Amino acid sequence: MKKPSSQFVCNACGATFTRWMGKCTNCGEWNSLTEEIIEEVDAKTALAKAKVSGKKLDYVNINSIESSDLKERLKTGFSDLDIVLGGGILRGSVSLLTGQPGIGKSTLLMQICAEIAKKKKVLYVSGEESAGQVKLRATRLGATSENLNFANSTSANDIAKTIESAEFDFVVVDSIQTLSVAEISSAPGSVSQVTNAGNLIIRSAKATDTAVVIVGHVTKEGSLAGPKVLEHLVDVVVNFEGDRYGGFKVVRAIKNRFGSTTEAAIFEMDEKGLKEVENPSATLLAERTNTDGSVILATLEGTRPILVEIQALASKTNFGYPNRTVSGFDLNRLKLLIAILERRTKLNLSDQDIFVNVVGGMKIQDSAADLAVCLAIASAVAGRKLDANTVVFGEVGLGGEIRSAFRPDQRIAEAKKLGFTSAIAPVSAKGGKFVHHVTDLRKTLIEYVK
Repeated sequence: MKKPSSQFVCNACGATFTRWMGKCTNCGEWNSLTEEIIEEVDAKTALAKAKVSGKKLDYVNINSIESSDLKERLKTGFSDLDIVLGGGILRGSVSLLTGQPGIGKSTLLMQICAEIAKKKKVLYVSGEESAGQVKLRATRLGATSENLNFANSTSANDIAKTIESAEFDFVVVDSIQTLSVAEISSAPGSVSQVTNAGNLIIRSAKATDTAVVIVGHVTKEGSLAGPKVLEHLVDVVVNFEGDRYGGFKVVRAIKNRFGSTTEAAIFEMDEKGLKEVENPSATLLAERTNTDGSVILATLEGTRPILVEIQALASKTNFGYPNRTVSGFDLNRLKLLIAILERRTKLNLSDQDIFVNVVGGMKIQDSAADLAVCLAIASAVAGRKLDANTVVFGEVGLGGEIRSAFRPDQRIAEAKKLGFTSAIAPVSAKGGKFVHHVTDLRKTLIEYVK
């Protein structure tokens, strides 16, 4: 039987198929299959050649290797972003920056290039934008250093060769989905092109000790587009989150070989580019009006405590199935909390449309937000306000019990700093008379939603 000369590969998960289909049966993505030519390779001959061509590795004693921590780190100009990256961008490292279209990836990278170009030689390679477009952005952001250079290319071979010249200390590649390796016939953005282009650039960066940042696209669900192997190849994966039309933008590392993945940097955009938010809590609460359904949550972004307003709205449903809508919080978690409220507190929500919003475009992933969301919903349904000078945090279990939260002392300290007079928190939180300890959701609603 004749072997097929081509195969179809899913750009989202990397699964292969012998024929084209509208939907990938492995990951469920639509229109993600692209055709790739299969190169005929004799497995026995290839193995025989590989055995002969191999050579003994050069090895050294582990104590003679210079520690990567001793290498110079390139400062980005943003102190919080340096913390996210583990102290700055390490020489010889390859970082992958992802985010929604229009979120500000190119703006952030141009500002980083401008800062590093004050002392080092920098190259910005774009496969998406023309020289004129990049020049306009650079002028707007004040990136006019003589050390900042630009190249327009979609050839991974050329970019890797340029990095191998060791002429530049820092290189930005925007973006990996536009690159192609000349020896591979598939289209740019396909699994084989992204994988091999990434490999070429990484090898060149490691060989010349050049710091490289690669921009990656994301799917409509927000995950990194392309093969998962790309995330394994690079040293750091940084995700740029937030609302591209306004609000705060959060940069957090989801993989970091040189530092923690619990840190986060918070930015806001203006006409001069991105700038760090020094006191996000005060900014988020500046326009707050104390109404029913409004609760202040003491949460954490990385290790930084932040106070954010949780708003809930309840209205009588006109349909048989009530609507549940949420912004900035997990919808499945909201449904779970509503079920706990109905079962453990006897609150009837079956005929209520419930809407929950996290103010400021923030996305809350903290489990300690459970209690604040529950109190906001109960307040909205009852039409009663909570004390305006009280903050709330705590995880809610399926039995209606209030469980402990991570780093309660930092949350309480942030609340005190901004002038709040009390906190509703689990018994594990220490704070003297400032903290009202709660253990059960039903008793908490009876006592504080008045």
